[in-house]
This record gives sequence, structure tokens and C-alpha cells, in this order.
Amino acid sequence: MSKDLKKGDAVSWNSHGSKAHGHVVRKITTPTQIKGHKVAASKDNPEFIVETDEGKRAAHKPGALRKE
Repeated sequence: MSKDLKKGDAVSWNSHGSKAHGHVVRKITTPTQIKGHKVAASKDNPEFIVETDEGKRAAHKPGALRKE
């Protein structure tokens, strides 16, 4: 997936052997932590915070997300 995702876009990704669905919360371009895990995002390697339909959040690289 390209880096042109934006807030609110519906996306899917592979998660633990199945497909998860949700939406983009925001694009991050600085290192951060989410759920105790370090996310090494940068301007050259942005990541996206996504939220599942159940309300769980995670960070994913653009290539792992498929726009729906």
C-alpha cells in the first residue's frame, strides 16, 4: 500500500493468521510506543496507527495495509 493513506481510511491487514479490519487513526513520523512496544517510525519510514472495529490499536508499516 502506498504512503497516501489518510485518517479515516478503511484498511485491512494480516494479523495472527487471519485478516483484521479497521481504519487509520493517524500517520506517525517520529519514534513512539504503543502498548509497550517501540515503533521506530521516521519521516523516511512512516507508520500508521490503525484501530480495529473492536477498538484495539496497533502500528503498521504502509506495506502491510490494504485500503478497502
